[in-house]
Amino acid sequence: MQTLERLFAQKLLSVKAVKIQPANPFTWASGWKSPIYCDNRKTLSYTELRNFVKLEISRLILEEFPEAEAIAGVATGAIAQGALVADTLNKPFVYVRSSPKDHGLENLIEGDLAPGTKVVVIEDLISTGGSSLKAVQALQNYGCEVVGMIASFTYGFDIAKEAFKQSGVRLITLSNYNVVLEEALATHYIKEEDLPILQAWRKDPATWTGK
Repeated sequence: MQTLERLFAQKLLSVKAVKIQPANPFTWASGWKSPIYCDNRKTLSYTELRNFVKLEISRLILEEFPEAEAIAGVATGAIAQGALVADTLNKPFVYVRSSPKDHGLENLIEGDLAPGTKVVVIEDLISTGGSSLKAVQALQNYGCEVVGMIASFTYGFDIAKEAFKQSGVRLITLSNYNVVLEEALATHYIKEEDLPILQAWRKDPATWTGK
């Protein structure tokens, strides 16, 4: 029986949601250079895959965070998936902006939640963990109790692991970098000679240049 992380990795690769190009690295918003880019938002365009993600996240919430009373999506990548999960579980939904709007009500959290509400946060991917935990902090400042976070994918960086450990927030992911690489190699999505570069980047992404 295949594990969830391996099955989801296969599904991501099947719709080419994972872009791997060591010879022509991507530049992240942080300025980091990366030979890989995982675009989980592509899963929304495929009915079967969209439903798979929605149902698996819903199942994980019921099994791992049964006390959850509401769902929060992190803008912008997890808004749609979070809303789908909230609808499936028949729970209230809000989403958290990266910064307050500069007009209108200037909201940081969009939607209604009562202080003390137990919330599960939905995220599309985890890199350093900074923006994800910023959303957690916003909910906590609002008076809510964040019982955990579920993300579609994590790069598994040590900096993120430490950040989540320090925050006390339990993180569960559908798949991760190592499993995606294993599946990409097994299905010839990448070449054997690409592997050392991808592994080297994973060890020190902040200073990796691709050269």
